Amino acid sequence: MVLRWADPSGGRVLDVGCGVGMYTEAFQRATPRVFGVEVEPGRAREARGRAAGVVQAVGEHLPFADGAFDLVFSHEVLEHVVDDRVCAEEMVRVARPGGRIVIFVPNRWYPFETHGVFWRGRYRFGNIPLVNYLPDPLRSRLAPHVRAYTGRTLRRLFAGLPVRWVHHTRIFPGYDKLAARSRALARLLRTLTYAMERTPFRLLGLSHFLVLERLPSPD
Repeated sequence: MVLRWADPSGGRVLDVGCGVGMYTEAFQRATPRVFGVEVEPGRAREARGRAAGVVQAVGEHLPFADGAFDLVFSHEVLEHVVDDRVCAEEMVRVARPGGRIVIFVPNRWYPFETHGVFWRGRYRFGNIPLVNYLPDPLRSRLAPHVRAYTGRTLRRLFAGLPVRWVHHTRIFPGYDKLAARSRALARLLRTLTYAMERTPFRLLGLSHFLVLERLPSPD
């Protein structure tokens, strides 16, 4: 999916919030010039074993020059940072004019909150139904540790920045954990929900998939 909209071949790639380096390593199949940023020291060390260009830093202060990258990639990270607007600005800043910025973030209209909730002073892990449909103040009390975005709030996040929206849709999960228990059920859900991605029901997808193109900064 990423390669369809942003070809990294031979270019410079930055993986923002790279975790243990799964995507960072995958990008190296297309180009050796892959860099990653990870806030947690242990994960950064592990990712550095897969890609030497990984550094420990926060998304709000990317330690790279303006326009340094042909592709800036971020998979399910913006919802966790302290200031998502500043992180968005930084990702745009380090992309070169004409470069692509590819982002996955949680969809507010997905029926489950996949990051768990806080309830009566305790964290409850798991896929909690209907939390995302609650009013903002109540949802924020249950899930203060993670954001979820509507199409409107995602547009607001990048409003005023020098980018062009190339592609935006919602996608459903891969059901990999479910497949470990029941391949048949996972296959059925993939068939049904991937078909939904071609209909208005894609609004219920797990994540936004957004592709932006960096525009030249106004003089």
